[in-house]
Amino acid sequence: MTLGGKIFFDNRLSASGKISCASCHQPDRAFSDGLSISRGVDNLVGTRNAPSLLNAGFMETQFWDGRRTTLEAQTLDPFVNPREHGLPNTAQLVALVRADPSYPALFAQAFGIAQASIDEDSIAKALASYVRSLNGGSSAFDYYYYGGEETALSQSARRGLALFLGRAQCATCHQIGPSSASFSDQKFHGLHIGMSRIETRLADITKHAVAARHGKQSADAMILSEADISELGRFFVTLDPADIGQFRTPSLRNVALTAPYMHDGSIETLAQAVDQEIYYRSNQNGRPIVLTPEEKTDLVHFLESLTGEAAQQVAPR
Repeated sequence: MTLGGKIFFDNRLSASGKISCASCHQPDRAFSDGLSISRGVDNLVGTRNAPSLLNAGFMETQFWDGRRTTLEAQTLDPFVNPREHGLPNTAQLVALVRADPSYPALFAQAFGIAQASIDEDSIAKALASYVRSLNGGSSAFDYYYYGGEETALSQSARRGLALFLGRAQCATCHQIGPSSASFSDQKFHGLHIGMSRIETRLADITKHAVAARHGKQSADAMILSEADISELGRFFVTLDPADIGQFRTPSLRNVALTAPYMHDGSIETLAQAVDQEIYYRSNQNGRPIVLTPEEKTDLVHFLESLTGEAAQQVAPR
């Protein structure tokens, strides 16, 4: 974990020497960055909002579109993405790590390998180990729901929980289990976020996407450089038309610290996110879900109760 943390915060492992994993996953923002769209090397703008890494180890897929299935597979992609760390290849990453005199002892301690044996796999394993250690910690919700502490939640947050589980239908996707809650069904859904911009050109964009997937271009690089491709979501991974505009259900843990929201950062506040989700549920059901302003406030207060103790300790005051 010590080794992975050093790599995570090392801005020398980028083309400019100024970008680290922590540039977009900042500890005091629940390992997100507070931007609608993240920026990387030379201030280049990508296409996606940086999700929190807290509890990322519990997710079954990585990235908004699930294009990686393990943290080990995911961790190296940002280093070689031209809009993130901007290194030309993983060989350059390995060379930078091997050249640093402070790394060999840490790799020897963690993996029992010599400096010459440091490779991309050991770097990926070290980073993945660090990310798995980033747990949000117990929240007021946990103390109330699983610990039986009646005073852990305010009256408003309790009403919000009842709505979350019931009439508002939030728990359909943001699931709460009998002994633990990831607040994600690990599946992919579409809220029509961003689709209105591309729907009149959808046929051409999907045709371009299919050709690109069968070409030699990096899928990871294309997603963060081509906004139209990015909006296709899960489709660019599976090429299944049913997946157009589908994105993985994010966990709601520590959500009060990670604004703005959605894959493109287009929703600025929790209150607006609640409105968007209720609108989506209403369309999905074919009938409106009507909540009063007070009920929406209760939902927001419940969402605020999902901030873990560990995240609170480093959150901006």
